[in-house]
Amino acid sequence: MRFSDNGYYIERYVKCDNCGMLIYDEGQKAEILGIEKLFCSDWCTQWATARANGIEEPKIPLPREGIHETA
Repeated sequence: MRFSDNGYYIERYVKCDNCGMLIYDEGQKAEILGIEKLFCSDWCTQWATARANGIEEPKIPLPREGIHETA
C-alpha cells in the first residue's frame, strides 16, 4: 500500500504477487522466469520460485513466526 506524500490517503494498493497480501513497506523484489515480481516475504519468494521451476505443490516450511509478520 502506498500512502500519499502527506499521508492522508492511499495513493495505490500494492499486493504480493504470490499470496495477494497488501504490502505496506518496500516488499521483496525478485526475478521469476525473467519477470520482476514483488513479494511480501521470503517464503512467498521461495514458493513462487519453486512453482516456476515446475514443482506443483512446493513443501517449503513456514518460519516460526509465520509468513506475515504483524508487529
